[in-house]
Amino acid sequence: MERVLYERRGPIALLTLNRPDKLNAVDAQMVAELGQSLDEAEADDRVRAVVLCGAGRAFSAGFDLDMGEGSGIEFLRTELRKDFDVIMRFWDFPKPTVAAVHTYCLGSGMEMAVACDITIAAEGCRFGAPEVKFGSGIVALILPWVIGLKQAKELLLTGDDHVSSERALALGLVNRVVPQEGCLDEALAVARAIAANDRIAVAVTKQAINRGAEIMGMRQGLLQGLELGVLAEESETPESREFNEILEKEGAKAALAWQEARLARETAAEE
Repeated sequence: MERVLYERRGPIALLTLNRPDKLNAVDAQMVAELGQSLDEAEADDRVRAVVLCGAGRAFSAGFDLDMGEGSGIEFLRTELRKDFDVIMRFWDFPKPTVAAVHTYCLGSGMEMAVACDITIAAEGCRFGAPEVKFGSGIVALILPWVIGLKQAKELLLTGDDHVSSERALALGLVNRVVPQEGCLDEALAVARAIAANDRIAVAVTKQAINRGAEIMGMRQGLLQGLELGVLAEESETPESREFNEILEKEGAKAALAWQEARLARETAAEE
């Protein structure tokens, strides 16, 4: 495997997102390798907890905007369902999952970290969900279940991607904030503390907590959110078409600058 490095450290399986040149943006190959790595960790009785981290300068800048070849709503539904399933695999995983995040934890990369049972953040890490800026829906709308409706609406509707580690802690998005150089060590220490406990008791407790959310309708809500996200990806306006053309030719920064300039012109014209 190239996109995900798998290492067993005693009772801990360490999964490292390994696309550092792209800030660990999650592409189709990484999705597949994450699934393979989690299969291996689940099947290995020596593994009692999983730690997820990112190689290089960041944890993850989110899912890759380039879905490759293919078009149409069924293609989008299939591809986004794969992304949804790998995010929820951390939530559903029978063994505890811990994320260690640094520098950037954005978009669906943030959803994956939030889906882990415990999230350790490095000081200076930047969180956020900028999907609405790109005309995209949220793949796994797990945030409202973790931080509450009001806070989730503010983050998701504004597309805020400059949330600090300290604010993420206050929101309940992460469990701890530690110096960057100690972030992975802290996550491994938490995972070892969990691994030292009774295996069955830990598994049953995680299952009981998650089942409570399921009874309240979490899974059904997430699947409905995914379907609405598919419709958002498929919809197109003259503005979104031009935005996507700039995005493809000149990159995200240029497309967002065009978007802000267009809004400024429209506001000035109304005044």
